[in-house]
Amino acid sequence: MDINSNKQHTYWNPYFAGFLMGIILLLTFYITGRGLGASGAAKALVTQTVHAVATTHAENNTYYADQFKGGKIPISNWLVFEVLGVIIGAFISGSLSGRAFFRVQHSPNITSKKRLWLALLGGALFGFGAQFAKGCTSGAALSGMAVLSLGGYITMLSIFGGAYLFAYFFRKLWI
Repeated sequence: MDINSNKQHTYWNPYFAGFLMGIILLLTFYITGRGLGASGAAKALVTQTVHAVATTHAENNTYYADQFKGGKIPISNWLVFEVLGVIIGAFISGSLSGRAFFRVQHSPNITSKKRLWLALLGGALFGFGAQFAKGCTSGAALSGMAVLSLGGYITMLSIFGGAYLFAYFFRKLWI
Protein backbone atom coordinates (compact mmCIF):
# COMPACT_ATOMS: atom_id res chain seq x y z
CA MET A 1 0.00 0.00 0.00
CA ASP A 2 1.25 3.44 -0.88
CA ILE A 3 1.80 5.48 2.28
CA ASN A 4 0.65 8.61 0.47
CA SER A 5 -2.33 7.08 -1.35
CA ASN A 6 -4.80 9.27 0.52
CA LYS A 7 -3.20 12.50 -0.75
CA GLN A 8 -4.55 14.04 -3.92
CA HIS A 9 -1.86 14.76 -6.51
CA THR A 10 -2.34 18.10 -8.16
CA TYR A 11 -0.17 19.13 -11.04
CA TRP A 12 0.31 22.43 -12.78
CA ASN A 13 -1.56 23.13 -15.96
CA PRO A 14 0.83 21.92 -18.71
CA TYR A 15 0.19 25.00 -20.86
CA PHE A 16 1.03 27.32 -17.98
CA ALA A 17 4.13 25.26 -17.14
CA GLY A 18 5.20 25.41 -20.79
CA PHE A 19 4.67 29.16 -20.84
CA LEU A 20 6.84 29.54 -17.71
CA MET A 21 9.48 27.28 -19.27
CA GLY A 22 9.57 29.60 -22.29
CA ILE A 23 9.92 32.67 -20.08
CA ILE A 24 12.74 31.01 -18.10
CA LEU A 25 14.46 30.03 -21.35
CA LEU A 26 14.30 33.59 -22.67
CA LEU A 27 15.57 34.97 -19.35
CA THR A 28 18.42 32.47 -19.45
CA PHE A 29 19.41 33.75 -22.90
CA TYR A 30 19.17 37.35 -21.69
CA ILE A 31 21.14 36.81 -18.46
CA THR A 32 23.76 34.24 -19.51
CA GLY A 33 23.86 34.58 -23.28
CA ARG A 34 23.18 30.84 -23.57
CA GLY A 35 20.16 28.59 -23.52
CA LEU A 36 19.27 25.81 -21.13
CA GLY A 37 20.81 22.35 -21.26
CA ALA A 38 21.41 19.32 -19.08
CA SER A 39 23.63 16.85 -20.92
CA GLY A 40 26.62 19.15 -20.53
CA ALA A 41 26.43 18.63 -16.76
CA ALA A 42 26.71 14.86 -17.19
CA LYS A 43 29.64 15.37 -19.56
CA ALA A 44 31.39 17.63 -17.02
CA LEU A 45 30.83 15.13 -14.21
CA VAL A 46 32.16 12.19 -16.26
CA THR A 47 35.18 14.20 -17.42
CA GLN A 48 36.00 15.32 -13.89
CA THR A 49 35.60 11.75 -12.58
CA VAL A 50 37.83 10.25 -15.29
CA HIS A 51 40.46 12.90 -14.54
CA ALA A 52 40.33 12.11 -10.84
CA VAL A 53 40.55 8.34 -11.34
CA ALA A 54 42.89 8.15 -14.36
CA THR A 55 44.67 11.49 -14.67
CA THR A 56 47.22 10.34 -17.26
CA HIS A 57 44.52 8.87 -19.48
CA ALA A 58 42.44 12.04 -19.27
CA GLU A 59 45.41 14.25 -20.11
CA ASN A 60 46.42 12.09 -23.11
CA ASN A 61 42.88 11.75 -24.46
CA THR A 62 41.85 14.52 -26.85
CA TYR A 63 38.20 14.45 -25.72
CA TYR A 64 38.98 14.78 -22.01
CA ALA A 65 42.08 17.01 -22.30
CA ASP A 66 40.08 19.62 -24.22
CA GLN A 67 37.84 20.08 -21.17
CA PHE A 68 40.84 21.15 -19.03
CA LYS A 69 42.42 23.66 -21.45
CA GLY A 70 43.35 26.98 -19.91
CA GLY A 71 43.07 25.60 -16.37
CA LYS A 72 39.31 25.00 -16.70
CA ILE A 73 37.64 22.76 -14.16
CA PRO A 74 34.77 20.90 -15.89
CA ILE A 75 32.70 20.48 -12.76
CA SER A 76 32.56 24.27 -12.30
CA ASN A 77 30.53 24.55 -15.52
CA TRP A 78 27.32 26.51 -14.95
CA LEU A 79 25.29 23.58 -16.33
CA VAL A 80 26.32 21.51 -13.30
CA PHE A 81 24.82 24.14 -11.03
CA GLU A 82 21.73 24.38 -13.24
CA VAL A 83 21.11 20.62 -12.89
CA LEU A 84 21.74 20.77 -9.13
CA GLY A 85 19.17 23.57 -8.95
CA VAL A 86 16.67 21.48 -10.91
CA ILE A 87 17.17 18.53 -8.54
CA ILE A 88 16.87 20.69 -5.43
CA GLY A 89 13.87 22.55 -6.87
CA ALA A 90 12.17 19.26 -7.76
CA PHE A 91 12.69 17.98 -4.22
CA ILE A 92 11.28 21.20 -2.73
CA SER A 93 8.31 21.10 -5.10
CA GLY A 94 7.66 17.43 -4.34
CA SER A 95 7.93 18.05 -0.62
CA LEU A 96 5.53 20.99 -0.69
CA SER A 97 2.96 19.02 -2.71
CA GLY A 98 3.30 15.80 -0.70
CA ARG A 99 4.90 13.81 -3.53
CA ALA A 100 8.46 13.43 -2.19
CA PHE A 101 8.63 9.69 -1.63
CA PHE A 102 10.06 6.73 -3.48
CA ARG A 103 7.79 4.84 -5.82
CA VAL A 104 8.08 3.19 -9.19
CA GLN A 105 5.20 4.07 -11.48
CA HIS A 106 4.32 1.42 -14.03
CA SER A 107 1.34 -0.16 -15.69
CA PRO A 108 -0.17 -3.39 -14.37
CA ASN A 109 1.36 -5.20 -17.36
CA ILE A 110 4.99 -4.93 -16.19
CA THR A 111 6.88 -5.28 -12.93
CA SER A 112 8.75 -2.53 -11.11
CA LYS A 113 12.01 -4.29 -11.96
CA LYS A 114 11.23 -4.35 -15.68
CA ARG A 115 10.16 -0.69 -15.55
CA LEU A 116 13.47 0.30 -13.94
CA TRP A 117 15.49 -1.67 -16.52
CA LEU A 118 13.56 -0.08 -19.38
CA ALA A 119 14.08 3.36 -17.83
CA LEU A 120 17.82 2.68 -17.53
CA LEU A 121 17.99 1.51 -21.15
CA GLY A 122 15.99 4.51 -22.37
CA GLY A 123 18.13 6.91 -20.35
CA ALA A 124 21.35 5.39 -21.69
CA LEU A 125 20.10 5.60 -25.29
CA PHE A 126 18.96 9.18 -24.75
CA GLY A 127 22.34 10.08 -23.21
CA PHE A 128 24.14 8.54 -26.18
CA GLY A 129 21.87 10.41 -28.55
CA ALA A 130 22.47 13.68 -26.68
CA GLN A 131 26.23 13.31 -27.07
CA PHE A 132 25.91 12.20 -30.68
CA ALA A 133 23.67 15.19 -31.49
CA LYS A 134 25.81 17.61 -29.44
CA GLY A 135 22.93 18.45 -27.12
CA CYS A 136 19.93 17.14 -25.23
CA THR A 137 16.31 18.15 -25.71
CA SER A 138 16.84 21.25 -23.60
CA GLY A 139 19.97 22.39 -25.38
CA ALA A 140 19.39 21.25 -28.94
CA ALA A 141 15.62 21.43 -29.25
CA LEU A 142 14.24 24.05 -26.86
CA SER A 143 17.18 26.44 -26.92
CA GLY A 144 17.65 25.87 -30.64
CA MET A 145 14.01 26.61 -31.40
CA ALA A 146 14.11 29.71 -29.18
CA VAL A 147 16.76 31.22 -31.48
CA LEU A 148 14.91 29.98 -34.59
CA SER A 149 17.64 27.46 -35.43
CA LEU A 150 16.72 24.97 -38.15
CA GLY A 151 18.64 22.33 -36.18
CA GLY A 152 16.42 22.98 -33.16
CA TYR A 153 13.29 22.37 -35.20
CA ILE A 154 14.75 19.24 -36.79
CA THR A 155 15.73 17.94 -33.34
CA MET A 156 12.27 18.55 -31.89
CA LEU A 157 10.54 16.94 -34.88
CA SER A 158 12.90 13.96 -34.63
CA ILE A 159 12.24 13.51 -30.92
CA PHE A 160 8.46 13.62 -31.28
CA GLY A 161 8.49 11.68 -34.55
CA GLY A 162 10.68 8.96 -33.07
CA ALA A 163 8.50 8.77 -29.97
CA TYR A 164 5.40 8.46 -32.12
CA LEU A 165 6.94 5.68 -34.22
CA PHE A 166 8.27 3.70 -31.25
CA ALA A 167 5.10 4.16 -29.18
CA TYR A 168 3.40 1.43 -31.20
CA PHE A 169 5.96 -1.14 -30.00
CA PHE A 170 5.93 -0.09 -26.35
CA ARG A 171 2.29 0.96 -25.85
CA LYS A 172 1.22 -2.42 -24.52
CA LEU A 173 3.62 -1.97 -21.61
CA TRP A 174 1.57 1.03 -20.45
CA ILE A 175 -2.02 0.16 -21.35
